Amino acid sequence: MFEIDPAFVATSHALGDLALSHARLQDDARYPWIVLIPRREAMRELEDLERGDLAILTDEILAAGRAVRALGMAVDKLNVGALGNVTPQLHVHVIGRRVGDSAWPGPVWGHSSAEPYGPGELARAAAAAKAALGLA
Repeated sequence: MFEIDPAFVATSHALGDLALSHARLQDDARYPWIVLIPRREAMRELEDLERGDLAILTDEILAAGRAVRALGMAVDKLNVGALGNVTPQLHVHVIGRRVGDSAWPGPVWGHSSAEPYGPGELARAAAAAKAALGLA
């Protein structure tokens, strides 16, 4: 049975389910950032997915990129990563980066503490992401 690692629940907000993945808004207002978690049990690596699921995930990554841009911050570069060094459950980060953001040009991981969304900001960002993903 598929279960989301509790680390995701603690650091992000549910947006909804796409064809394959559960989509979440990362709770760091400095970066437009969506996490996709394929709803497959015991997956750790992209290579664990069946070819059809991998194709669906690729489409969802592209959709998440559009959703990241819809959050309203300038995006100079989309970063896409499936690291899993800390949380091994298969997931893909789609992060909008801009020249001069607080971690530029380095990675966002381990740079500094997250700056959570305020209630109004969170509602607006989640609504924009859901609309862009077709989840509204």
